Amino acid sequence: MAAVPSQHISTAAEHISRPTLHGRHVLITGASKGIGWAIAQAFAACGATLSLTARDHTLLEKRRTQLSADHDAACSIFQADLTDAAAAAAMVSKAAARHGPVDILVNNAGSGLSQPFAKMTDAHWGEMLATNLTSVFQVTRAAIEGMLQRNDGRIINIASTAGLTGYAYVAAYCAAKHGVVGFTRALAREYAKTGITVNAICPGYVDTDMTTNTIETIVRKTGRSAEEAQAELARNNPQGRLIQPEEVAETALWLASPAARSITGQCIAVAGGEVMS
Repeated sequence: MAAVPSQHISTAAEHISRPTLHGRHVLITGASKGIGWAIAQAFAACGATLSLTARDHTLLEKRRTQLSADHDAACSIFQADLTDAAAAAAMVSKAAARHGPVDILVNNAGSGLSQPFAKMTDAHWGEMLATNLTSVFQVTRAAIEGMLQRNDGRIINIASTAGLTGYAYVAAYCAAKHGVVGFTRALAREYAKTGITVNAICPGYVDTDMTTNTIETIVRKTGRSAEEAQAELARNNPQGRLIQPEEVAETALWLASPAARSITGQCIAVAGGEVMS
């Protein structure tokens, strides 16, 4: 199938009436770039009050300035290492003190590194689980108390198609993302009667810095050109393209909307048909 040029793909925002989120406090982890940044922009455009967290304070400050200029958004930023339990809890506490309890939590922080299994180190395994899975647990644990007090809340976990299938050379990443999927389903069942919904979005390869890093790794290890490496990743998607971050953001907006109040425990693949369930 021929690849579909990205410039010919309109975003869902052009066709769908977005929800109004004025007065809703949205906490987004990993918000300084990639999918997290796209989600921050989408929620800001809907009037949400934002708390953004990442490790790069300088970039977070730039993002806050941009959201204020583009959307007049109420936005606070928090630098934090979410693999540290105390730091994660402190960040959520500070965000709640600033804007009130978290209404919508988007667990997006993560990273993807490849390594052949036979050469996999304890450090690599530990880093992938801590960054992609344990951080989700720690931030959710800190944020859910306020949701339970109000019997209302949305938890949206950004997983991956790697949480629904397997890929070579990323066993630790796949294990972590499968963990996010299982965590999502367990919490959805546990809190089904509380007014809290818990869902995951599972993108395929997205046109972000993380994918750029994957392309650079392929080039370095195989000698292929960057164009050949990108085309190889795009072939995973039956539509023959990389997913755009805005497509993931629009899915998150829908899950946060009143229209999705009966959607819980779902792991939605945004991958052009790569994974079907």
